[in-house]
Amino acid sequence: MEDTDTVAALEGLSPATIDGVHVDPERVQRRTLRVVMLSQVLGGAGLAAGISVGALLAEQMLGTEGLAGLPTGLFTLGSALTAFLVGRLTQRSGRRLGLGAGFGAGGLGAIGVIVAAVTASIPLLFLSLFVYGAGTATNLQARYAGTDLAAPARRGTAVSIAMVSTTLGAVAGPNLIEPMGSLAVRLGIPALAGPFLLAAVAYLAAGTVLVTLLRPDPFLLARRLQEHAKASLPPTDEPVVIPKPGVGAYVGATVMILSQIAMVAIMTMTPVHMRANHHGLADVGIVIGVHIGSMYLPSLVTGVLVDKIGRTPMAVASGITLLLAGVVAALAPGDSLGLLILALALLGLGWNFGLISGTALVVDATVPENRPKIQGTIDVLIALAGAGGGAASGMVMSATSYSGLSIAGGFLALLLVPVLLWSRRTGHAQA
Repeated sequence: MEDTDTVAALEGLSPATIDGVHVDPERVQRRTLRVVMLSQVLGGAGLAAGISVGALLAEQMLGTEGLAGLPTGLFTLGSALTAFLVGRLTQRSGRRLGLGAGFGAGGLGAIGVIVAAVTASIPLLFLSLFVYGAGTATNLQARYAGTDLAAPARRGTAVSIAMVSTTLGAVAGPNLIEPMGSLAVRLGIPALAGPFLLAAVAYLAAGTVLVTLLRPDPFLLARRLQEHAKASLPPTDEPVVIPKPGVGAYVGATVMILSQIAMVAIMTMTPVHMRANHHGLADVGIVIGVHIGSMYLPSLVTGVLVDKIGRTPMAVASGITLLLAGVVAALAPGDSLGLLILALALLGLGWNFGLISGTALVVDATVPENRPKIQGTIDVLIALAGAGGGAASGMVMSATSYSGLSIAGGFLALLLVPVLLWSRRTGHAQA
């Protein structure tokens, strides 16, 4: 790896005077992280609704357990399309407009789910869940905003700061299932649609925060600083070519994709499994709340470990932790709330390891000229992988059992270990 100061200079991360204005990237980075943190608190509350009760709402409206995984598949497909569009819009217009539009679409989708539940419209439910997925994609894309102006040696930490802020809203959301359900009933709305009231307000508020406060735009500033840095170099006759991503981008994508499939598949069917074993909505809220907390709360520690220990060791830890989560979930008796909490906590932690280490690998292997497009494309693949895992989870569970689904998800995640060992042995990924 190149010297950190050299890389920072080449990427335009050093202080500079542009058009007579002194720009300090470190100062702007601190402001950017504060704004992203606020938006992530709100966004976390929005994404919790679909995770917590999406499958239960579909099961109630469709009258079958076998299709209960469809909501996760639908809003993950919507997440895939949004990741693509946000990546392209960011490349052209910056993080502020890209992320603001994504959260706005997620809020509209949540409103559509509520209307669908009130009118018992299955087509509207499916369409609205698809649009609601925009919020999930945008919530994940926001982590990249924290890396635009971060020094290379602090990228893992920057990702983690953006992600840990999601914890407050994401943990509070599932634990508000019953209160929001009660409020919904008083408003004449089905109880399971209640959390989507919170999602609508949270996503629209997150979008408003980013559009109004994310100034200067971190990506646009990073690109301008890099152009300024390159202008100070000796002139050359070589044509300008947008560089291709390094192999580390593909390795990072693999880590995140496999982690996503394993996490989504097991997480999606856990509420259904719990209801079949006579757990109430409060128990479901506790388990999913702990799971989401484990997805985001460890981020500050994970980011530091990714920067200090290395991307590859932490990605390997992801595969091992996800396997352990699958084993615990498979062996847990259906009426054991404690073991289900442990399994879903490990599931969230393994996903956290994979997402932060994979994100750092991708950022390391890209430059501002291609970074948002590649980030968006990779998040499309992650979302599609999650959609497949979510949609198939109900069918796998019906054909086998919750235990069979959990074991399969754990061993699937373990496949990333040989990929990482190969990449490290051949020198393609950062240690």
